[in-house]
Amino acid sequence: MPATATMIGALLGLGTQMYSNALRKLPYMRHPWEHLLGMGLGSVFVTQLVKWDAKLQLDLDKMLQKSKQANEARYFGNFPLFPFITSFLFHVSA
Repeated sequence: MPATATMIGALLGLGTQMYSNALRKLPYMRHPWEHLLGMGLGSVFVTQLVKWDAKLQLDLDKMLQKSKQANEARYFGNFPLFPFITSFLFHVSA
């Protein structure tokens, strides 16, 4: 996965630089060092984006687990009161 993200980032950086040169009607490979710089920055950007997405997924899983536990404690944790409430509400006097 890191190699794929690096390659996608490098292609993104290279494509951005070539597109910039094409818009300005300059030769595609006018300054090769700019292409290398764009490829490096693009690969770093996409790699960090993948790491951020993985961390975000872990944080979301933790939050969903805490929410699930809180909801279970809230709705299913009060069983001892349930028979008392139902007998109090539905008490039939003869």
